[in-house]
Amino acid sequence: MDDPVKKPAGPLKTCPICGKPQAEATRPFCSSRCRDVDLNRWLKGSYVIPGRDDEADGEE
Repeated sequence: MDDPVKKPAGPLKTCPICGKPQAEATRPFCSSRCRDVDLNRWLKGSYVIPGRDDEADGEE
């Protein structure tokens, strides 16, 4: 008896913005709102990888 409903392979993952379970349509987010919040953070430059001070000078 095969079940036609797909079940998640692993544990349910959560939305990186609010922590609710992910929705398949907006994965890895739970909703389009959280997806838009993440996009806004990227566009504003909130996600930054800090560099070392010696790299900013361009001198060696």
